[in-house]
Amino acid sequence: MSSHLPPRGSRKPERQGQQPQPQPSKPGEEPPLWAPWYGIGLLAAVKRPFSKYTDFSGRASRGEYWWFFLAYSLVVVVLYAIFGILGIIFGVINANSLGNQAMAENVMAPPGFTAVKVLFQIIFVVLSLGLLLPYLALTCRRLHDANYPGPYFFLGLIPLIGPILLIVYLAGASKPEGARFDRPR
Repeated sequence: MSSHLPPRGSRKPERQGQQPQPQPSKPGEEPPLWAPWYGIGLLAAVKRPFSKYTDFSGRASRGEYWWFFLAYSLVVVVLYAIFGILGIIFGVINANSLGNQAMAENVMAPPGFTAVKVLFQIIFVVLSLGLLLPYLALTCRRLHDANYPGPYFFLGLIPLIGPILLIVYLAGASKPEGARFDRPR
């Protein structure tokens, strides 16, 4: 082994003006909020973005991003399931009270279901607006961890190919070069 190489596990000397390179946290230890948390669990991954609600700097591990995405997706599926069940219930109630002929004319919007529909839409809009900023910030930090600039988020707006590219970037492995986006506090 060459004598000019540093010993295994030692840090590279930092250049003047360069950000310090964060070290991975020890197992079972929560890293500071500015650092990515590798090996994070579901509950911590759901809570953590709300601690950094509008913080677009720093990085987020794949676990932080995908656990949050899974939890959000499950909430949306549950809300749609509840909405569907209520639609069926109101549809059956109306079919029994109005008769089959009247129900056939009212299939798309049974009476009484409009209030439930409006309530569901209000809940969904409030939930979506409440999660928009944490999701955008988390996505930006995840891109940073894969060493891509945060504005790459807008690639998702390009029809067809944009969302595919964004998913590939978000699913990419963490890269040490992404530490350039860290802002230790």
